[in-house]
Amino acid sequence: METTEDIFRAYTAAQGQNYSIVRPGYSPELFKIIINHHTSTGGQLHTVVDVGCGPGQATKDLAPFFKNTIGLDPSEGMIDTARASAKSANLPIRFEVSSAEALGIDLEPPISDCSVDLVTVATAAHWFDMAGFWKAASRILKPGGTVAIWTRSGAEINTTKTPNGVAIQAAVEEFYNGLRPWARAGNRLTHDLYIDLPLPWTLETPVVEFDKDSFVRKEWNKDKKGVENDIIRTGGPVTPAQFEKIMGTSSPVTRWREAHPEKVGTEEDVVRQLRRRIESLLHEAGIKPGEEVLNGEVAMVLLLVKKI
Repeated sequence: METTEDIFRAYTAAQGQNYSIVRPGYSPELFKIIINHHTSTGGQLHTVVDVGCGPGQATKDLAPFFKNTIGLDPSEGMIDTARASAKSANLPIRFEVSSAEALGIDLEPPISDCSVDLVTVATAAHWFDMAGFWKAASRILKPGGTVAIWTRSGAEINTTKTPNGVAIQAAVEEFYNGLRPWARAGNRLTHDLYIDLPLPWTLETPVVEFDKDSFVRKEWNKDKKGVENDIIRTGGPVTPAQFEKIMGTSSPVTRWREAHPEKVGTEEDVVRQLRRRIESLLHEAGIKPGEEVLNGEVAMVLLLVKKI
């Protein structure tokens, strides 16, 4: 499987808007952890660059901490959505089309060398050429600057809180297995919580400007045993219809739909079939139509790397 992202960079503004509505944001507690680590290790709060920013959800949450906020994404559709969202919220964020490997060197004006305090990557690093990203990050970061990378694993069912949960989780796993032909290596990286994500010192040609000794890896709910805390919460229970919309924004589903355009939005849609199966299993457990609710389960990882 290839790692290269071939879906989100082609998103239209309409797809970007739908993505921003459906995908849950991140907990404020996560940003507190990132900012506290950054400042306690010598980082300043002048400029943050959010890479692979998509429609700008994390970018907007980071903005209050910094004097200057920049969001970068290779998708014009995502950037159009992010700009519109920031404008409506009256947030002075600079959103630009640029890749993780360029990090603004191709902009006018460009992002200057050693001008950035914090580089963040929210659930996007699995699509990067990480060798190119680390080289570019070392260029724009100030000495003492930080790179913060995080991701959530794919959604699973909380089997103890969801009626017929074991059977429903089995249906979800069968769904994922069926989508393997449309998955990429990047999808596996998120599933495994970035354990194999290339770091500056693991590259064939290491990027020596980063400090291996101060590297921090934090994990939450790795074993998915129903641990509740303020970091991994994603908005609470969802209906099967909401679950269908969330799953519909994943890249394997998008690739499947591109291969089966005549089935999109019909009862033959791969996500619609999963939804119907879930509803049936809930009904078997005695849940009445219109009262179906799912309780989800995710794991999370945060990587923190300092520039020397």
